[in-house]
Amino acid sequence: MNEILTVSELTTAIKKQLESKFPSISVQGEISNFKEQASGHLYFTLKDATSQISAVLFRGNTRGLIRMPKAGDQVIAKGEINVYPPKGNYQIIIRELQYAGVGELLLKLHELKTKLEAKGWFDKGRKRPLPHMPKTIGIVTSPTGAVIQDILHVLNRRFASLHVILSPVKVQGEGAANDIAKAIEQFNKYNLADVLIVGRGGGSLEDLFAFNEEVVASAIFHSKIPIISAVGHETDFSIADYVADVRAPTPSAAAEIVIAEKKHHLSYLEQTAQRMAQSLLHLIQAYRHKLNGIARQPVFSSPYAILGTISQKIDDMGSQITTCIKQKLEFKRVRFSSLSRQVLTFKPTNQITILKEKLKRLSSHLKAIDPRTLLSQGYCILFQEKNDSVILSCKELKEEDTIRVRLHDGAIKTIVKEIYDI
Repeated sequence: MNEILTVSELTTAIKKQLESKFPSISVQGEISNFKEQASGHLYFTLKDATSQISAVLFRGNTRGLIRMPKAGDQVIAKGEINVYPPKGNYQIIIRELQYAGVGELLLKLHELKTKLEAKGWFDKGRKRPLPHMPKTIGIVTSPTGAVIQDILHVLNRRFASLHVILSPVKVQGEGAANDIAKAIEQFNKYNLADVLIVGRGGGSLEDLFAFNEEVVASAIFHSKIPIISAVGHETDFSIADYVADVRAPTPSAAAEIVIAEKKHHLSYLEQTAQRMAQSLLHLIQAYRHKLNGIARQPVFSSPYAILGTISQKIDDMGSQITTCIKQKLEFKRVRFSSLSRQVLTFKPTNQITILKEKLKRLSSHLKAIDPRTLLSQGYCILFQEKNDSVILSCKELKEEDTIRVRLHDGAIKTIVKEIYDI
């Protein structure tokens, strides 16, 4: 007769068999019947086209989640089989939950980051400085998103006169990475901008992945135009951020960064102009007070002969004031002109002219010391016929030796008939 078991005994036996048979498993499926309890534990069902299994993710194992799961998510659950005796159900106790596809993306991202870092694409030493006074700003982003509006709002508020060129591209989905890379290459090919802003708004890892593609990283790395990367929110980091010359936390911040230097220089010029005006005003007021003090002296109530002399002195002072002001203005003008000439000396065209002149002098010097030049002036070179070496002394020859004489337009052979000292 078969042994009669209680429900608890049977459930315990099944529990031991199942849990020992499947101590560590990985299961892929779709989440359904998702529930989050007040305790922080997550309960749901994993299913595919024909089957389903209960699953639980305890609060202590939720810290590694990149986001809260939801119904419809395709996931990979890693854990062990467990039997829950009060309901007689078997279920998966999940230790780690990955979103199907996201794990592959993260692995791909890590591999590319390691590869490009080893190639030196992230090195700070190779990053280009941003231009101090950009005239044209290129933008590579979607034409319909909030990013372009945020950037234009900042630029129009700060410097409405700036020239902005938008290259409209897809920023997510199939073909987005190639669109972004091509736009960067076109800006460089035709030298359309002084600085580029490349980016998009926030989103999931999948949404931002176009900016983690190697084709985009390559376009940024090989760009001759400095690039500001503004991808996602402040907490989002992409490969484009690491390769770009500057990483902006938001698109609006990118617009602020690109005009910061220009704003600084204009502010400096405005402050300088104000200081100059104030200095001149204080100088004029000081002389005016001085003149007013002289005019109030009792001597000016004397006869006109005295008044005439004093008036002449006042006129002289006025001329001195004018001369002093002119001298100060001339000094500022000369200083400004000198700085302008210094700036011009650093222009590439001027540097090229200087290099050409140096090359011309070097060429003339080389030509002057060319042996062929000496030969054309009546000199010649003697060679031993037997070993083709240059003869430097009469002691190397004896009578009846055959020698070759090199002239500027040819050579002759001759025989030594006589050797004598000079």
